[in-house]
Amino acid sequence: MRRMLLCTQMIFLLLALAACGGKGSEDSLALKYRTDYLDLKSCEGTAELHADYGQRVYDYTVSFQYQKDGDMTIQITAPESLSGTTARITAGETRLEFDGATLETGPLSPEGLSPVDAIPASLRYLCEGYIAECGSETKQDRGCLRLQFRDPTLTAGKGTEANLWLDKETGNLVYAEMMQDGFTVLRCEFTSFTKT
Repeated sequence: MRRMLLCTQMIFLLLALAACGGKGSEDSLALKYRTDYLDLKSCEGTAELHADYGQRVYDYTVSFQYQKDGDMTIQITAPESLSGTTARITAGETRLEFDGATLETGPLSPEGLSPVDAIPASLRYLCEGYIAECGSETKQDRGCLRLQFRDPTLTAGKGTEANLWLDKETGNLVYAEMMQDGFTVLRCEFTSFTKT
């Protein structure tokens, strides 16, 4: 009986250690990718944005270029009526440039989150956001590391939160969700992402 009890305790201990090892590797991967993004000089790609204002929903396709010591440029490629509209983001200042088109967005949250902010906010979260949770998930048929960011002084579902999925092999952004008080206001599917 005593031998069986000892054997059972050892099995539970091994299972607990195995679970910790998996979590530890995800934590290590999260820290590795944070370091990679802190060292990132530039990146570019394309993304599908979905903004939900509750009463109105907007979908955009954008291309973007980011330079660490320069601007981030986001150009709308769809819908056609807004194609060519460009946003330039420099040190917290956003300028919209367009010819005959009006981009009606406005903030999605009290903090001023708008569709144009999806990509820069994702990069900012990766570099300096509080990582509340991390885990492994499949997104777009890829093995991903999911990172959840939120204010550590608030409970889950309160304030502005973000979930980001990074390709486990490359660390490239795959998908992002921004939430306000538990409601998903912005989704961003990265159709291409290249670190340069």
